[in-house]
Amino acid sequence: MHFNRSALSSLPFFPSLLCSPPFFPSMSYVPHTILRPFGVKPFAGGGYLRRHARPCVRRASSVGATNGNELGGGNKRRRKRPAEESRLEVLYDDGFGSVTVKDYREAVRAMPRDDGGPPRWFCPVECGRPEVDRAPLLLFLSGIEGVGMELILHHKSLGKVFEVCCFHIPVNDRTPFEGLLQIVEEYVKHENALSPSRPIYIIGDSFGGCLAISVAVCNPEIDLVLTLVNPASLQAVLPLLEAVAANLPFIHPHLLKYSMGNPLNMAMVSLENSLSPQETLQEFSNKLTSMLPLVSELGDIIQMGTLVWKLKLLKSGANYANSQLHMVQAEVLLLASGIENLPPSGEADRLVKSLKNCKVRYFRNRGDRLLMEDGFNLLTVIKGVKMYRRGRQWDCVNDFLSPTLSEFNRTFGEDFKLFHQLLSPAMLSTTQNGKIVHGLDGVPDKGPVLFVGYHQLLAMEWAALIEGFLREKKTVIRTGAHQVFFAGNYETLRQELSLFDFVSMYGAVPVSPINTYKLFERNEFVLLYPGGVREALHRKGETYKLFWPDQTEFVRMAARFGVTVIPFGCVGEDDFLEIVVDYNDQKNIPYIRDEIKSFNRDFTRLRDTVKGEDGNQVLHLPVVLPKLPGRLYFLFGRPIEMEGMDNVLTDRKKANQVYFQIELEVENAMSYLKRKRNEDPYRSIARRALYQATWGPSAQVPTFEP
Repeated sequence: MHFNRSALSSLPFFPSLLCSPPFFPSMSYVPHTILRPFGVKPFAGGGYLRRHARPCVRRASSVGATNGNELGGGNKRRRKRPAEESRLEVLYDDGFGSVTVKDYREAVRAMPRDDGGPPRWFCPVECGRPEVDRAPLLLFLSGIEGVGMELILHHKSLGKVFEVCCFHIPVNDRTPFEGLLQIVEEYVKHENALSPSRPIYIIGDSFGGCLAISVAVCNPEIDLVLTLVNPASLQAVLPLLEAVAANLPFIHPHLLKYSMGNPLNMAMVSLENSLSPQETLQEFSNKLTSMLPLVSELGDIIQMGTLVWKLKLLKSGANYANSQLHMVQAEVLLLASGIENLPPSGEADRLVKSLKNCKVRYFRNRGDRLLMEDGFNLLTVIKGVKMYRRGRQWDCVNDFLSPTLSEFNRTFGEDFKLFHQLLSPAMLSTTQNGKIVHGLDGVPDKGPVLFVGYHQLLAMEWAALIEGFLREKKTVIRTGAHQVFFAGNYETLRQELSLFDFVSMYGAVPVSPINTYKLFERNEFVLLYPGGVREALHRKGETYKLFWPDQTEFVRMAARFGVTVIPFGCVGEDDFLEIVVDYNDQKNIPYIRDEIKSFNRDFTRLRDTVKGEDGNQVLHLPVVLPKLPGRLYFLFGRPIEMEGMDNVLTDRKKANQVYFQIELEVENAMSYLKRKRNEDPYRSIARRALYQATWGPSAQVPTFEP
């Protein structure tokens, strides 16, 4: 591509960006200079161009870079319904795990040692085009080495839902921290002017975190979402600046440690779980050996003179960021790993206390180079903490991203694998003609569908239900969940407990009429527990007892949208757990009673108008003892078609009749399961273990004949 260099000099932009970038024939990314498009101003209505015209040199590829519509097209995109905004299927392949540290090594090797150019942005070709409309912009600011390819393991997964740009600082560039800050700030302002309503994500890795914080301080009016990955992990090397020149040869390897991270964790990237122990060891050995050349290559990149400059750059950036922490208005996610960053003495704890709007997640078993370690999926973390959004505010319904194949395999193939084997859920459903069949054939394939059922003790059935529908029907069940999973006042509970993030990642929303309305509008599959917390945290002797309030709002709403209602029953909790100390016991102990009151004080009462035990939605944790595991059983009842039931909308008596019919169906389903499970030859865990030892651990264990 040719362009007039004299014309560029007239543009009101940072002077050092007027150089054209070199062409790297062996690299799989798009280096380019960021320039304001000629004569283009932001649309008056706040419209947005997906990628702006830029003079750039890029390698030809079958996968397009994130450069989108060309200027002058003039085509106005039709506003789509929320359900049409994502072209991502449920359990889509996000490509996570297909790229390894070896690919990073190749990128580092292809990086020019001294191209004479200024710092620049590039769009990784691997990211492709986003598969969601109004995809937010994601800017990556790398660590002290400045390569800009440290996000390479996440390019494919992030590129599905973000427009990704990475910042590259040439090895021998000597732009001071203030100059780097100005380059990043100019681009952030430029993108914000083109689309003021679109959030801009900035991922700052170590030194990049200092840049990200500084940009946020200088631009409080811009909607920024910062993800800081160990922003203090390099501050341990700051005392090295005081060392005498004679000690610099010893400092050099110490810095490379922070550039490389933990080689053992990095070598485990993309190891297949299906390999035998011998094959796994051989593959791990090969990957670890292949990483050794990377150490020498990084050593060649970061020469002694470069090292001194980088350390000075780090010191000025850290000092500037530390002095401005209290001024950061942006939403911040802090990811901390490595011994130096973890509480109680870690730097992450200080940052959380200094930043106003900050969430933190700790990764105790990982090294400093979190982005390049096995099993760490950045997109999964962003989704789990409810920070992926495409507008000014997070919308739990419209901003939801379906689980990916890698997330499903990790969650149910590793994290919940033992739990699944213990429960060994057996699912049955009822067809329209009333026949009970194995599996979910009786459940409709298209929404809107509302599942209404019994909430077992400690919600032990929920994960099995979510997995069953994803595995058999590739359908996400959007659960109406208690606000404890979303309330910011209890963020400390989530810092190391992945269960909270897991609930959000698999489609749960705060239970409310407006969220249910929006889900029905999108033709979603919705899960509702009318018994709520009172049912899931029931007392001794209340097993399989429903605590449904006399509120028929969900029936009338289902009739309005023509929803298919499916009552379901679930039994098995009495085969797994026995309550030893319940709420009635705990409220008689003064200290525990006060703690429970304090914990529940800030929650909005969901049933403040409901009298009696049905409205007693007190969060507490009963003391339970495990039993020799039995089995979990589901029965989805005959679908109730609400299409055409307009009389339910205005006639309260008709609405009550439908409500009590659903409640009766749930009770009948549980009675059926409690009776039929005695006929199951594999109710015992010993029999199931023997069956799976014979037919393989992935074999579906049979159950009774319906």
